[in-house]
This record gives sequence, C-alpha cells and structure tokens, in this order.
Amino acid sequence: MTRIRIGSAPDSWGVWFPEDPAQVPWPRFLDEVADSGYEWIELGPYGYLPTDPARLADELAARSLRVSAGTVFTGLHHGPAVWDATWNHVSAVAALTRSTGARHLVVIPSFWRDDKTGKVLEDRTLTPTQWDQLTTQTNQLGREVQDRYGLRIVVHPHADTHIDTDENTTRFLDATDPDLVSLCLDTGHYAYCGGDSLQLIKTYGERIGYLHLKQVDPTVLAQVRTHNTPFGPAVAQGVMCEPPHGIPALEPVLEAARALAHQDELFAVVEQDMYPCPPDRPLPIARRTRAFLRSCGH
Repeated sequence: MTRIRIGSAPDSWGVWFPEDPAQVPWPRFLDEVADSGYEWIELGPYGYLPTDPARLADELAARSLRVSAGTVFTGLHHGPAVWDATWNHVSAVAALTRSTGARHLVVIPSFWRDDKTGKVLEDRTLTPTQWDQLTTQTNQLGREVQDRYGLRIVVHPHADTHIDTDENTTRFLDATDPDLVSLCLDTGHYAYCGGDSLQLIKTYGERIGYLHLKQVDPTVLAQVRTHNTPFGPAVAQGVMCEPPHGIPALEPVLEAARALAHQDELFAVVEQDMYPCPPDRPLPIARRTRAFLRSCGH
C-alpha cells in the first residue's frame, strides 16, 4: 500500500500571488500551518515565502516544517517562443525546491481567462498545433527538470485552463511521456470541471504522482455553471468548501490512492481556495480539516 503524506499549502490561507495586500504575511502562514498540525507544505507562488535557501531553511526548521513541492505556471501551448522565459521561471523555482529536499514540481497551465478579474485572455479551446506544442514542450520540461534538478513534474489540471475537463486531461496524458510527466490530481478542480477523480485513478492510476485534496460546494457550482462565472469570482462566492461538506468524498479517493502500487509514498496536499479571505478565517478551517483527515486514518 502506498503511504499517504498529508500536507497543506499557502492556497489554504488565501494566497494566490507573491505579493498582495489581501493575503496574510508569510510568517503568519508558517506559524499557523504548523499550529494546525501539518508537517509538510508547498512553497506556493514563487516569492511569497523567502527565496533565499538558507533563510527559508531556517524558517522551516524553526517550525518543524518540510516542503513537498514547488509550483510553476506555464503557457507551453504558445510554442518555442515562450521556452526561454518559461525556463527562467521554472529553473528559479526548481532550484529553490531542490534546496529544501522536495522531489516534486507542480506545473499549472496558463489561464485562458484571468483568475482574478475574469477577463478572457485567449480562446478556451486549443488548436491541434497548440496541443502538439503543449505536449511536446511539457515532455521537454519534464526531461530538463529531471536531468538538471532531480525533480519530477506533476501537471495540475485546473479550472479556466486548457487542461481542465476529463476529455482534455486524458488527451494530455495520452500524448505525454509517462517517464517524464505525471499528474497532480486536484480533486476539487477535477470535480469543478465535471471529472470523476475515482475513475481517473482507476484508469490512469500509474500517472498519478501527487494529489491536491479539495472539495466543491455543489450548490454554488451549479450557479457557477449556469452563469459561466470565471474561476476567481467563483472562489470568492465559496465554490471551494471546507471538507467534508462538499464533493467529491475524500475518503474513497484516498483509499484508491493508497492502493496504487507504482510508488512507495504519495503526497496529498490540502488546498482550499479562499482568495480573498479574512485573515482569521484559515486557521480554524485548517485545524478542522486536519482533524477530519486524521479521522479518515491519515
């Protein structure tokens, strides 16, 4: 049975950006995530936590925290023209991630509409040529990150990106190299976009390299779909809710993940999107969520 390691992330404290006056300061996030009972965290948006490796190591050690992954944002469907700028961003994050001892890099595709304002930035459907550029360059990214930094990329299907629905996620998996590219299955985003996490684990289990634990409120989600609400405003309306009050149920997802035989351990990181939120809201939710996951045996 695969060992599940539970963690949390700045996202569960309403953090989406390196700097934003609506977000809690990073020392408060670190203090509160440790106080909530978590030992593992993600780095969040690059520049939110200290980027000096020595200072970051000291801050983590002072709170007995460890890092499971870093996060990067890419627009690889735009082709070779964006490679250099993408690699400059990825290499900085990968270097910091490696310095912490983490082994994963979460890759989030670029948004076709702005996650904060909802402004449409490009067509929501990729052309065949763009699909080819996306998958080819993702393979290249996986190889470069692995060879240069010893990290595994895990691509994150995400609302309002081109890798979102079951159809687009499976198309992406079928076109990428399993030796270079794994999947970060975010249970909330996958449900938001109409996907079934249990079915994906059943059919593509060998590609699952990382989990984000998240639930959606089905009542709010129905309204979001009716009005075609962009993801950012949908989050502000409470579409992502506190476990165990939403969908999908996390217990069967975690049990299915434990049965995966292709790896010894699997990170399952809690992410409840709450941007923006009052600064006193995240800590009680984090404590309750950690207690809930313990009650599930994790």
